[in-house]
Amino acid sequence: MIIKNLNWKIAGPAGLGIMSSGQIFSKTFTRSGYNVIDGNEYPSLIQGGHNTYTVRVSSEDIYSLSENLDILVGLDKNSLSINRNAISPGGYIIYDEKEMNAAGKLKERNDITYFDLPMNEITESISVPKIMCNNVALGSSLAFTDIELDSLNSVVKDNFSMKGDKVVQSNLRAVELGFRYTKEKLGRIPFSLRRTRKEQKLLLTGNDSVFLGAVRAGCKFYAAYPMTPASSILHSFASVENEYNIIVKHAESELAVINMALGASYAGARSLLATSGGGFALMNEGLGAAAMTETPLVIVLCQRPAPATGLPTWTEQGDLLFAVHSSHGEFLRVIMAPGDPEETFYMTGEAFNLAEKYQIPVIIILDKYLSESHFSYDDLDPSKIKIERGKYIRSEEELGNDYLRYRITDDGISPRAIPGIEKGLYIANTDEHDEYGFSDDSAQNRKNMVDKRFKKINRLMKEIPEPKKYGPDKAKVTIWSWGSCKGPVLEAINMMNGKKNMINMVHFNYIYPFRVDFFEKNFYENNMNIIIENNKTAQFSKLIKMYTGKEIKTKILKYNGRQFLPEEIASAIDELI
Repeated sequence: MIIKNLNWKIAGPAGLGIMSSGQIFSKTFTRSGYNVIDGNEYPSLIQGGHNTYTVRVSSEDIYSLSENLDILVGLDKNSLSINRNAISPGGYIIYDEKEMNAAGKLKERNDITYFDLPMNEITESISVPKIMCNNVALGSSLAFTDIELDSLNSVVKDNFSMKGDKVVQSNLRAVELGFRYTKEKLGRIPFSLRRTRKEQKLLLTGNDSVFLGAVRAGCKFYAAYPMTPASSILHSFASVENEYNIIVKHAESELAVINMALGASYAGARSLLATSGGGFALMNEGLGAAAMTETPLVIVLCQRPAPATGLPTWTEQGDLLFAVHSSHGEFLRVIMAPGDPEETFYMTGEAFNLAEKYQIPVIIILDKYLSESHFSYDDLDPSKIKIERGKYIRSEEELGNDYLRYRITDDGISPRAIPGIEKGLYIANTDEHDEYGFSDDSAQNRKNMVDKRFKKINRLMKEIPEPKKYGPDKAKVTIWSWGSCKGPVLEAINMMNGKKNMINMVHFNYIYPFRVDFFEKNFYENNMNIIIENNKTAQFSKLIKMYTGKEIKTKILKYNGRQFLPEEIASAIDELI
């Protein structure tokens, strides 16, 4: 059967190589030129718990994972009972019947095929650890398609090369035996993917794109305290710190992180830090310090369900208004919310430019789904990331006769000198201060300096891109959304076939300052307007109402720790219209 899409999932307890198996499966298809999106699920446990890795492969453009499965690899009984109902009619379960000793219980659905793969016997036959059952299952899974074994073998070699040739060969043997066994038993190929061009594709998570965009933008200081789902950004920076001359600090706390980054930025380095909601909460005083001292700072906020520890390894869009109103007092900041890794790459580069040009904090909001899911791309264009440092003084000649760090200018932006320039000394004062930086609590000075800092918005708003519109200009239904909901919404609209020409989407990836002008031009009262958010209280809807007075009353919300899937969005829209 020739298909355009293949949906595959491996599930089982932690410790059986679920995550590495999923990544290997994804890379195998991207190296063959297919489009891939994947996602993982795991509990916040040191050991055990139910883990899954889902991969969607397509010969066409895709934007999201899917609700339905074609192949489920189950490594224990629990994984089968939890995921069995997600398998589409005609799909397959790959499992080891002897190991589970539960054949009677498993065969409850007559519309799917239970494929018994003796994973444990195969690993025992070649004297390799039981953990390599996952590689037997990988080989078996590939045999359900028309992709050659060599494609999988090359990824396996790369994945295990650092562990030595003996480990590589053992894994390759496990893969081969799983593949050969399945080919022999099946006798045919159940899923023949429509051919595509052979060029390899990039496979990136949102966190990968933050790292790559930051390096391209000239980031020279990165600090973090590990916190899911932001931790992998620290790992990426640590792997290249010597190669790219970047100082990478694993600090003792989030308070130390933001203060280190402030110090590095004050010294002239492009600085970045990343955390999740709980860590960002601890950083709020430092955020205020950056605003008052007008020190550029780029912060990545990788959301997860809260409050408190919440669901540390799951996803949600619950921190939007927290980011908009973070820290005490009133000050200008930029809030970005990319919709996918490609947008994340370019927007990270732009974040550094906006932070330095306007000498403000810039917050990039991701979430666990976007931070850790892989998306395939033909290529990214690093040349599109330009370095613009604004009024950044590099020499004594640029200072003038009387240097005022906080000079009141027409656009509110003052020339910024870095330490080491003679006659460029100033006080980076977190008290209200005069143009020199000396503390000044007089009424007139306070008003003048607040107005100066907010005057930047006039020029800034000219640089904030308009939200992106997808679909027909004239539509009866408009979906309003932001951040990582972009892909599932686009996929849902495409699924609606005859109705899709009556639906469009407005996607905001620059959230704040809010583009009131764009909203007023594109909001039609007579349309059905629907807002889609991954939170309980429709925070973006509240932001819209706060700035425009318009309330989008029809809402599709999800807040169970899981990202939206297009099928559930399409179903919800269908009921509404």
